[in-house]
Amino acid sequence: MARNIEIKARTREFDALRERAAQLASDPPLIFRQQDSFYDVPRGRLKLRQFDDGTPPELIFYQRDDRDGPKVSYYTRSPVTNAEAMHSLLATALTTRGIVSKERHVYLVGRTRIHLDRVDGLGDFIELEVVLAPDEDEQGGEAEAHAMFAKLGVDENDLVAVAYVDLLNTAVPA
Repeated sequence: MARNIEIKARTREFDALRERAAQLASDPPLIFRQQDSFYDVPRGRLKLRQFDDGTPPELIFYQRDDRDGPKVSYYTRSPVTNAEAMHSLLATALTTRGIVSKERHVYLVGRTRIHLDRVDGLGDFIELEVVLAPDEDEQGGEAEAHAMFAKLGVDENDLVAVAYVDLLNTAVPA
C-alpha cells in the first residue's frame, strides 16, 4: 500500500492561506469539486470519489489513526469506470456512512500536497499530504508536515483528528 503523512485543521483564514500556499507552490492551484461517498467497512475507510472536472472517479481505501497532528495514512486507489453502478453496488452490499461534498484547491510544494477545502455543511479546512517513499521512515514526513503548517501560519489549536464524514455525522443541526 502507498502511504503518506496527513495533517488537517480548521481555518478561519481561507483567503490568507490561499495566498501563502500560492507563494510556496511552483504552479497555480488545481481547483475542482469532489464528492466522496463513504461506506461502512470492518476496518479503515472506503470511499467512492467523484470529480466535477472530468477526472475519472476512483475507489479509495485507507487506514489511519484518528488523532490530532501528523499521522501516517496507508491507502490504495482504483479507477472506476461507472461511478453510478459502483455506488449502487456498494450501497446495496454495505451501509452508506455519509457523503462529503467539497471544493478543493490543491497546491503542490515539493512532495507535499496542500489541500484547501470548502466542505459543504462544515466550513473551511486545510489538509496536508506528505507523500512518503516506500523505504522512508515516517518521522521525516511528520517533521515536514509540522514545518509546512508553521510556514502557512496554521494554529495547532485548530487541528482536526477525524475525517470530514465523521465531522458531518457528529454535527449538530443548526
